Amino acid sequence: MENTNRIPLLGEKFPSMTVKTTHGVKKLPDDYAGKWFVLFSHPGDFTPVCTTEFVAFAKKAEEFKKLNSELIGLSVDQVFAHIKWIEWIEEKLGVKIPFPVIADELGKVATTLGMLHEAKGTNTVRAVFIVDDKGILRLMMYYPQEVGRNIDEILRALKALQTSDQNGVATPENWPNNGLIGDKVIIPPAATEDLAKERLQKAKAGEIECFDWWFCYKKL
Repeated sequence: MENTNRIPLLGEKFPSMTVKTTHGVKKLPDDYAGKWFVLFSHPGDFTPVCTTEFVAFAKKAEEFKKLNSELIGLSVDQVFAHIKWIEWIEEKLGVKIPFPVIADELGKVATTLGMLHEAKGTNTVRAVFIVDDKGILRLMMYYPQEVGRNIDEILRALKALQTSDQNGVATPENWPNNGLIGDKVIIPPAATEDLAKERLQKAKAGEIECFDWWFCYKKL
C-alpha cells in the first residue's frame, strides 16, 4: 500500500492498495479498471446509523451498477464482524448486502485516505470517495459520525460527474433539478473575446441560452 503521508487530492490517482474484504482480497483501483467505484467508510459494525446507510446503499445498488459503478464499504472492524453484521441485516431487515466490505482493523486504509479525524474519536468518519474508470479520484465527501449520508446525493453526484465527462459541460446546483435552469447543463465560460461574441450569436440564433456571455447553458 502506498504511503504518501497525506490524503489523496481530487484529480490524482487513487492510492494503490491490496485489501481484505467480505468478497475476498481485492486490489484497488486495479480490480475496478474500466469501472467507476464508490468507496464509503462507516465508524463501526452493528451501529444504528451505519445500518440505515447500508440498507439504503443496498437498495440503490442496481442504480449504481447501471452507471458502470461498484460500491465498496469499509470500517476498522474485522472480516468476521462484517460478515456477522451483514447476516444480521439480511435476517432481521430482509435486505441482502451485495457489495464487498473492506476489513481495515489496523486502520491502514483509513489513514491513507484521511478517514481518521482525531477530534472525532478513534473510529472512521463517514467518508465517500468516487473514483472514475481510469482510477482517478473525482469526489470526496466527509460526514461526522452523528450524521447519516444521503445516498441519493451520492448517486446524483456520480451521474453529474459522468455527464460532465461525456459532454464537456458543468452541472448546476442540484442538477437535474436546478431552480434556475432545470435539467439543462452549463457550457464552460468563454476564454476569449471572440468566443464570448460567438456565444451571444449562438444564443440569438436559438442554439443555446445565455444570461450573459459568461453564463450560457443548453439542453442535452
